[in-house]
Amino acid sequence: MDIKNETRVTMFEFSGLTDDENLVPFLFMFILLVYMMTIVGNVGMIALVCVFSSLHTPMYYFLSSLSLVDIFYSSVITPKMLSHFLSPKKSISFLGCAVQYYFYCALGCNELVLLSTMSYDRYVAICYPLHYTLIMTKKKCFGLVFYSFSVCFLQSIVQTSCVFSLPFCGPNLIDHFYCDIAPLLKLSCANNLHCDMVTGFFVAACGIYTLTTIFLSYSFIFLSIFRMTSTKGRQKAFSTCSSHIICVSTFIIAIFFTYLRPRSGTFEIQDKVASLFYTVGTPMLNPLIYSLRNQEVKRLLVQAMRKHF
Repeated sequence: MDIKNETRVTMFEFSGLTDDENLVPFLFMFILLVYMMTIVGNVGMIALVCVFSSLHTPMYYFLSSLSLVDIFYSSVITPKMLSHFLSPKKSISFLGCAVQYYFYCALGCNELVLLSTMSYDRYVAICYPLHYTLIMTKKKCFGLVFYSFSVCFLQSIVQTSCVFSLPFCGPNLIDHFYCDIAPLLKLSCANNLHCDMVTGFFVAACGIYTLTTIFLSYSFIFLSIFRMTSTKGRQKAFSTCSSHIICVSTFIIAIFFTYLRPRSGTFEIQDKVASLFYTVGTPMLNPLIYSLRNQEVKRLLVQAMRKHF
């Protein structure tokens, strides 16, 4: 049948996170709590960096940028998912799906690039401590963040245009709880190999750039740490890197579990759980990890709470 004569899809429906109605109230309350903690934690981190001049350093500038990305990244997925728990019909318009997919791709890429930028910042701080302020100037920090946002949002235009220029003229049930590449391509009624290749190229490019930057940065960092004669100096260096390593590991492992393993015919529950973790969980964990493992942040947080209350 000619594709031009077939009915085009104007609305998508989601299979959702679970089919078990008994789990819905628990999942709704749990995800709502996580989302509220995400907003409060990340807004609080940005506020601390803005208010206290002692945090006006490159590391906290990148951390506040990461918190800003986390707020929007979580907000692209979570509010819509929560509304679906309260509605018998889990639907989204074609345009709404395209917008959600665009920001999901852009902000996910942005998170990875910012994490790799933060590893470079830690490399300069530990390997070149005397020249740190000369290398990581305000202009350079702004340029790195601007580069991260511009590249990621531009590549997302290409990915989104490729996916949503495909004809969708058959089933409209997305086997997921948000608009993602794998379940969307399964619904297309045309050959989507070129689109799969475009997406694979950008995902691979972003992954290779991130992993290479992080691997090289920490290779030099660990070499520098092992050369230190002071035990206190080693502990301080490891302490400044540990929070970043935890954040990078949790996000990348979940991403790789979802996108870099053989695809099955259906989107299985473990795929949805992994997606839930890196779209809802990691934006909440990032500010918690950095605040709980950073004495300076904890001290200023307590100071701010005492002053306010």
